[in-house]
Amino acid sequence: MFKFLKEKISKWVKDVSKDKDKSSLEESSEELKEGTKKETKEKITKSEKKLKKSKKVKEKSTGGVSIPEDEEKKEGFFRKIAGKINKTKISQDDFEYYGEELKMILLENNVAFEVADKIMSELGERIVGKEFLKKEIETQIKDALKDILEKVLLEPLEILKEIKEKKENNPQEPFIVLFMGINGTGKTTTIAKISNFLKKENLSSVLASADTFRAASIEQLKEHGNKLGVPVISQEYGSDPAAVGFDAINYAKKNHIDVVLIDTAGRMHTSKNLLKEMEKINRVCKPNLKIFVGESITGNDVIEQAKSFDEEIGIDGIILTKTDVDEKGGSALSIGYITKKPIIFLGTGQLYDEIIPFNKKEFIERLKI
Repeated sequence: MFKFLKEKISKWVKDVSKDKDKSSLEESSEELKEGTKKETKEKITKSEKKLKKSKKVKEKSTGGVSIPEDEEKKEGFFRKIAGKINKTKISQDDFEYYGEELKMILLENNVAFEVADKIMSELGERIVGKEFLKKEIETQIKDALKDILEKVLLEPLEILKEIKEKKENNPQEPFIVLFMGINGTGKTTTIAKISNFLKKENLSSVLASADTFRAASIEQLKEHGNKLGVPVISQEYGSDPAAVGFDAINYAKKNHIDVVLIDTAGRMHTSKNLLKEMEKINRVCKPNLKIFVGESITGNDVIEQAKSFDEEIGIDGIILTKTDVDEKGGSALSIGYITKKPIIFLGTGQLYDEIIPFNKKEFIERLKI
């Protein structure tokens, strides 16, 4: 997962660390040369003075041990150089040079421009002008990046908590979830996965086949329902999708079912007529949660889709599918920040168990920065 992004960022951090080590050694070497020249001149002057003073060596007492004065200065000089060799500082010029490369890495891996800018700005504030121990510079940059990415990502919406709170406050009413997205994102399979997830948490569900447009969509949802042992409410193709959702809600009330999961036809985010149909489903069914389902692998397109659905209907959260084959990962990093809507789940395969609740810390660990 996110192979390209994590490899590129990790390599960038290592390269910066190595280059700074090298430049620190070069700077220290130059300083050492200059210091040696200065030291030699001082020695000649001192030697002349010593000859004039009958070659008498002054000694300075330190802790009961006598050290020649010139040796003491020599020791202090080398201690100073050793300290510089062990430390390094990233200047503004350094950051601009290395930063351009990091920004390109982020953009090439589908991180939105706005998010890439945010990361670069925050990172600059954290590391420019700061002095680091050479051996710790890589760790320090990694830690700074991890902390910034964690702040970029929104706190996930806890769907189980939302359902249980609704159940406690109004046990007679089911929790209603409306799913939306464009064609081919794996929305129907995702709904089956959510039903399976709820079942493991001892929460019952009913599936509403409100996709009355796509051929075989009703049969597909019914097949999932049969495999999971979950009821599916449907009507004929061409029926009013809002009516199917309404029937499923009434079925849930009569049978004391906890959650209604409403499937809808995939529609392009640019199709105003189909979006109006979605508005009607929203108005009739009054969902407690509206979830946009999009493919992680489509990069910045999925962000634009989510924004359009949010503007037209309003979404509460996001599920990203196919993250297991997304080698870039930038859309997962960006979508929440741009839309201000949290990621709820990540789809990681085709099996019912292959969906995981989104967790910020675990997501960043997967990047392996």
